[in-house]
Amino acid sequence: MTSRPSSPAAGAPSAPPATFRGPAASTRLHGLDALRAVALGLGIVLHTLAPFLPGSRLVDVTPLESGAAESTVLVIHLFRMVLFMALAGYFGRLVLVRRGTASYVRDRATRILLPLVALSPVVLMAIIGVEHYAAWLRGQAGSVPPLPSGVPYWLFLDPAHLWFLWVLVQVVVVVLLVRALLLATAGAGRLQRWGAAAGGALSGRGGVLLAAVPYLVALLLQGTARHGVHQPPDLWPDVVPLTTYLGAFCVGWLLHARSDALARLTARWRGHLLLAVLVSTAAVALERTTDWETTPLLVHAPLVALAGWAWVLGLVGLFLQLLPRESPAVRYLADSAYWVYIAHLPLTAVVQLTLAHLEWAPVVQLLLAWAVSAVVLLLSYDLLVRGTWVGRWLSGRRHRPLLRASLGAR
Repeated sequence: MTSRPSSPAAGAPSAPPATFRGPAASTRLHGLDALRAVALGLGIVLHTLAPFLPGSRLVDVTPLESGAAESTVLVIHLFRMVLFMALAGYFGRLVLVRRGTASYVRDRATRILLPLVALSPVVLMAIIGVEHYAAWLRGQAGSVPPLPSGVPYWLFLDPAHLWFLWVLVQVVVVVLLVRALLLATAGAGRLQRWGAAAGGALSGRGGVLLAAVPYLVALLLQGTARHGVHQPPDLWPDVVPLTTYLGAFCVGWLLHARSDALARLTARWRGHLLLAVLVSTAAVALERTTDWETTPLLVHAPLVALAGWAWVLGLVGLFLQLLPRESPAVRYLADSAYWVYIAHLPLTAVVQLTLAHLEWAPVVQLLLAWAVSAVVLLLSYDLLVRGTWVGRWLSGRRHRPLLRASLGAR
């Protein structure tokens, strides 16, 4: 997806004040593209840390536990998916403004809905194969049923780790319906002014509190703030994740409606990240050092919601500050992130199962799993995806494979 800075919105200043240090004008918002890849990459980190968590049943040939792994997972869960949905909202409005509603709908259907429908059964079959491999390593070959419990035999549509794509489809439908209603009743000019005003509030001082409201409401509806917002159990729309991620998507959408919003966030990234570290420390301490079941939800939930959004706004500002211009290496990794995330789970599970069976030190297992998986996944992207119709399908265009370009230069 090509990302360009938004045009000035009605009711917003034509240029950010001199005190703001925003991203340099360019054909792409390289920092946000890279940050979207980081959000997907953190999902891989979560899955590879799973064997080291208390009570984990994922690739558990040898039970391993690590307090550092548990704290890392807790922090990532605070913000990762909220960050991804906020970026989806920002880029979504960018595409809609540039290309029109019909083009935006086609793009989302092609790059989100179709991969979900086409690839979920493939991923699920691979995960079943991994479970059989784990049983074989434990000397229990034949003990794994053909399908995991709860998977509908007649549809075979368990989205596995691609569940967030289905939630994103739901969010896009809701936003487009509400936008159509507002356009019909209020008009385009008024809607633009409202969006610019909301984007200004969200990117201004105290905007993090406003952004955190839907997240907080969802946690209160969920009845617990432990591990953030939980993954929906099936394909039916679930009010808790839908509330959280619809809110995040709308924050990103409204930030795009304000021309100087990114400049404001860039100027405040240090304060947002400091807040994120402080509040995350308190939230994780509640989960790890106290009996979280006795912690009042009205204490725990605000900490989780505030920490999550402080991370989101702080990371947006930081990445815009660090990457105002294109880096070929970062661009390549950002382009590969979607495919790498889709394909990673069976591969990383097999690698970790094999390493766990060797009973090496946990840190060695983790580092080797990351290294081996990264090499295999990036090779598969370069050779099978980047320059093929699959790459055009997932990213909207084909890119020249790096290996082919390197060999051609010799």
